[in-house]
Order: sequence, then structure tokens, then C-alpha cells
Amino acid sequence: MVIRGGQNPKIKQLNQYTEDVHNSDARITSDYGVRNSNTDDWLKVVNEDKTGPMLLEDPFAREKIHRFDHERIPERVVHARGTGAHGTFKLFESAEDVTYAGVLTDTSRETPVFVRFSTVLGSRGSADTVRDVRGFATKFYTKEGNWDIVGNDIPVFFIQDAMKFPDVIHAGKPEPHNEVPQAQTAHNNFWDFQYLHSEATHMFMWAMSDRGIPRSYRMMQGFGVNTFSLINAKGERHFVKFIWTPELGVHSFVWDEALKLAGQDPDFHRKDLHEAIENGAFPKWKFGLQVIPEDKQDDFDFDILDATKVWPEELVPIRYIGQMELNRCVDEFFPETEQVAFCTSHIVPGIGFSDDPLLQGRNFSYFDTQLSRLGINWQELPINKPVCPVMNHHRDGQGRHKISKGTVNYWPNRFEAVAPAKPEEGGYVDYPAKVAGIKARMRSKKFQEHFNQAQLFYNSLSKVEKMHVMSALSFELDHCEDPVVYGRLTQRLADIDLDLAQTIAKQVGAPVPQESGRPNHGRTAKGLSQFDYMPETPTILSRRVALIIADGYDAVAYNGVKAALSAAGAVPFTISVRRSPIFAAGEDQGTGKGQKPDHHLEGMRSTMFDSIFVPGGVDSIATLRKNGRALHWVREAFGHLKAIGATGEAVSFVKDACALPGLSFAETGDVVDSYGVVTSNESKPESFKEAVNLVKGAKDFVTAYFYAISMHKNFDRELDGLSSKLAF
Repeated sequence: MVIRGGQNPKIKQLNQYTEDVHNSDARITSDYGVRNSNTDDWLKVVNEDKTGPMLLEDPFAREKIHRFDHERIPERVVHARGTGAHGTFKLFESAEDVTYAGVLTDTSRETPVFVRFSTVLGSRGSADTVRDVRGFATKFYTKEGNWDIVGNDIPVFFIQDAMKFPDVIHAGKPEPHNEVPQAQTAHNNFWDFQYLHSEATHMFMWAMSDRGIPRSYRMMQGFGVNTFSLINAKGERHFVKFIWTPELGVHSFVWDEALKLAGQDPDFHRKDLHEAIENGAFPKWKFGLQVIPEDKQDDFDFDILDATKVWPEELVPIRYIGQMELNRCVDEFFPETEQVAFCTSHIVPGIGFSDDPLLQGRNFSYFDTQLSRLGINWQELPINKPVCPVMNHHRDGQGRHKISKGTVNYWPNRFEAVAPAKPEEGGYVDYPAKVAGIKARMRSKKFQEHFNQAQLFYNSLSKVEKMHVMSALSFELDHCEDPVVYGRLTQRLADIDLDLAQTIAKQVGAPVPQESGRPNHGRTAKGLSQFDYMPETPTILSRRVALIIADGYDAVAYNGVKAALSAAGAVPFTISVRRSPIFAAGEDQGTGKGQKPDHHLEGMRSTMFDSIFVPGGVDSIATLRKNGRALHWVREAFGHLKAIGATGEAVSFVKDACALPGLSFAETGDVVDSYGVVTSNESKPESFKEAVNLVKGAKDFVTAYFYAISMHKNFDRELDGLSSKLAF
């Protein structure tokens, strides 16, 4: 029997529950039917000049957040795709001038931490290397209780008021009619939201920069994003932002590399973190504070409580006071990484909140979310349990672990059992901040300026970073089919930079803006470009290097470079045409053991490594020349701007693979470094020393090659147009 359209009884049944959101007569209501006049701003104490705290009495905001927090069971609504590790936090300078929190004042302490890194939009089954914001959440197990910094790798956010959080995530998640696309922002709804919320302009520029495709979790900055407060022993308050800066520097993929890795190795970032820790290359971050005295909070042309704004370092320097090291992988993913739960509301004495309207909503939302995912006793799970004593009159509920012995479960009680702590006993004391204003759904004046810092960020990028922003926007908007969406967005870009807007408009087929209503102010600031965060000392620690060989390879060059890489803390991998043993030139295949590769050329790709090295050997190179995949490895590594090393007969192989005008190769015994392609015709044992001091312009092969690796990418290839001339 053929059933069509409305005759299908199941479809007919479903139609009873179907409403068309495109009904132009419909208006937003609460779940209990009351029409809402404003779903953008939480009810708060506010006046034209100051934003105060948000009010718990707002039923519409609480309902909106509450419904959003419970949309997914059991994976997280956002940050579902993540990985974590254990570590320690140490202070090297006390911050007792601004706080009395023990974790920030006691330099003799070593505080245990657990850190969870994640993408934001994708589900648990999505890929690691998509373009997205990355979560950077840290749980400190302090002597006074747990303190959580629930941050991102970007210092600002898309929205100013937490009531908009469901909207920005709904717009970024897969579109509701077809659940497409997964884990990416290149679609109509995301960019429709960006245009309709000018407050998001600053953030989407960060997301479209190289920050959106980090090379490693270990090479990301972390930011608390929101404004918190610190209170010292004198009762003085400072406003604060928290920053993590990686000692390895801040580095990213190029876009083609990230795209390919998403398919070739969707677990790349989580594997990278575990590999580094297991190899003893423990990731480390400096911990910094930006602080503003309470009486200086109004001295800026932006509101310091606005989460869409950074505090420029020239105005508010970063004060680095500690270091975090991750040094232990989890034993089991689910009970540790998946069940760890963070809340912005988890603070300890000496640390407080501010009236940041995004933070105020997060304090409500995160706690609510954990109730949905893990149940009311989620803080009794081993990974979440504080290391200090826990005692109160809370009882029962799903998943209760603790057994409380005694006859009372309330306060006050006749036994004076489990009484509140006095301040001198370490009891938390709220700062007595003054609050004045009216109850209203509005934003103060400074919250209404949305473009100055977007321009500041773009102006502060290097030339190559600006090229990457243009490429990212071109890709994203090319995936938007609705002309209204990409047409509007290119006009919005004119509010940042007219040349940028015109370039993107031509690329995506939008009307080309002819003028900007907001000419670019031309100012720059430090700390916004990734190039501001190169390691203090050049290093190749934990860098993955592929050594490509075939039968008849030059054992002197292979063994020399491999030993030097290991001595420098890099991770060498042997790659060949097969995974069974490969024999060096002159080695008897009948009696020799050979070198067993870690992978073969088809099992891995150049995308999974930071650099490739090809030693010489007549027979080895002859074999590689006949292998199209070997040729592709070299070309792809060149196109992705990675350091390439070659010695002996391999020099001509690399030269033929990258036959481009402007590239130079070794022809005599000299070492030649041309656009990060380091070559030498010599292959003597003394050429491959293990002790290397990385300096630019070195005359020996190993030092010159390792220095090229330490630079992460050779961006001159891109700036001079070489990488775009090679098919890969």
C-alpha cells in the first residue's frame, strides 16, 4: 500500500505537535504562555552609566537558561568533545597585595589541578581540529575548597548578557531542520546571528583568526574571559582577569592542514596531549593576573565588566605570578574527564564575583547543567570531590556516596553540630559592594560600543595572520547559501576594515561595500597577535618529526638526526613504504635486523607531523621517487609551511618535489636554509651533533634544521606566494 503526504497516519499524528516557526504573527512567550517583550537582557540593577547585579527573580531569564541547560542528556550541551589531564600549580610570587586567597598567596604550596580542554560546538563524536573556540577549564583542589576557572582560549565572548547564551549556541549548532553542519560555524544561522548581534563582532574576528585552529592544546592561551574580583586582607577590592600563557608559545595549524586532520586523525589533539605527557614533555603555562583597583574601574573607554572586551596590556599589564604543569594522564576517561564538572561559581575566600552580566548568568547556568548531567550529588564523584574536609547538612538524593552519622541534619541544632565558620576560621565573606540603580532590562552606555576593539584586534595582527582571517571568512561565507546572510556580513566587515570587507565581498559574491560608517582608527595593541608569544628560548620540545626512508637509506644521517631529535626532546617517527623492517645501505638483508618503521606512508600523512626529514641513500631515494605518496608528503609539508630537512641524494628529491623559482638547495658541502627547507649534500657523523643550541643562521645542518622546526611554520613561503604555487 502506498501512503502519500497527509494520508500517512504517523505524519498526521506528528502534525498535531508541529508548529511553524516562520509564522509572522507568532510572538515569543514563556513556557507558561506569557508574551516576552525582551529576551536579550536579564533583569538587573542598572542605570545609564553602571551595570549592577542580575536578579534571581527574573522568571523569563531563568526559564530560558534552565531549558537550555537541560537540552542534552547526558553529554554536555557545549564543550562535549574534550580531553583532560592532572597536574600541579605553583606560585613564584605572592599576590597578597590584592587577595588573601591561600592559593594565590602561599608560595610554599603545590596545588593539585585537573584541566579539561575541549571544542565548543561539536558533539562527543566530532573532530578535534575543526575551527572553533576551545575550552580551557581548570579545577584547583585547594586547601580551602575547589576553585574553578572555566575559560576559553580566546579572551572575549560573543555576547554581553547570559540571557543570549541559548541563542548564540543554537545559532552555532547544527541547523534544526537537518542537523547539519556538525562542529563548524560555516552555515547560514551562525552568520545570521553574528550580523544581528553587533556585540559579537570582536569575538568572531578572533574565531576567524589562527586562534580558531590551534596546533595543540599545549600551545593555547587560556583566559577566564569574565571579570572576577580579588579581596585582600585589608578588605580592598580589585577587579581581575585570569590568563594562562603556554611556555611553548601560541601556535596554530594552517587551514588546509586542519581540514585534512579532521578526517585523517579526528583525535589529534587529545592524542597529542597524552603523547607529550607520556614522553615527559610536560606542558607548562605561566599564570597571570590583570588587576584594576575598584576606584579605577570607570577610567576606561569600555566597561571592564563587558565580556566582549579585552583589557589592553598597555593599560592593564599582565602580572605573571605562577606556573601550571600537566604531568599525569587520566587512568579512565569516563570517571575523570567525562564526569569532571566545572562551575564559575566555585570560588574560595579572597576571590569573588563582579557584576559582569555574562558571569552572573554563568554562575546560575553551570550549576544547573551539572544537575542535569550528573545528578544532585555530582560533587561527591571522585574527580569533583575537594581534597579538604567537606561537612554540611545536605542529605540524600540520587547518587549519594557519603554516609553522615548523627541525629541532626539542620542548623541551628541543640548540639551546635556543624556550625557556620567564622571569618577568622576561613569562612567565606562576601564583599559588601554598593548597588544603586533601577530594575530594568537595559544596557549601560559603554556596553553599546561594539567595534573599537574588533578594529584593534585586526590592526594588531601580522600580515600573514590578516591573510588567514581573510581566508577563513571567505571559506565560512562561501558555505552560506542565503545572499542575505553573506551580503549583510560583508557590510558588517566594513565596520572593521573597508579593504577587508571589499576583499571578502568579491570572494563570496556579495555586493562590494564602497564606504564604512566607522573608519578604522588605526590603533594597535600588544598581546593580540600570536607572534607576540613565541617561546623565550627556541625549542623543538615535543615536536613530531617524520623521518622518511626506504631500503638503502643513509644510516649515518638517519641515526644522527634521530638521536639529535630525541636529545632535544622532540618525538621522531620513522615512516617508510612498508611497516616491516627497512635496511640501510650496505646492510645484509639476510642477517641484519633492519629498522622497523613506526608507520607506512599510507597509514600516516605529513599533516600529523611538525616537520619531515629525508636522509639520502641512492636506493632509498630511487624507491621514494617512484612513490607518489612520498612525493605528496614533501609537497604537502611544504604547502603547510613546515620545516623540511634533506641530506645527500635526498636533496635532489626534495628539489624536484618543490621545483619553484626562488628556492635554493645545497650544491656543495654548505648548509642551505631556503624558506625553511634545510639541505646539505654532506653526510658525515660530525655533521649530526646531539647537543644543539638553536640560533638563526647556523652553519651546521642539525642546528639550522632544528631552528627551522622551532619557528613552527615558515610564513615567508606564504607571504611570497610560494606555497600557493604547489599542488598538494
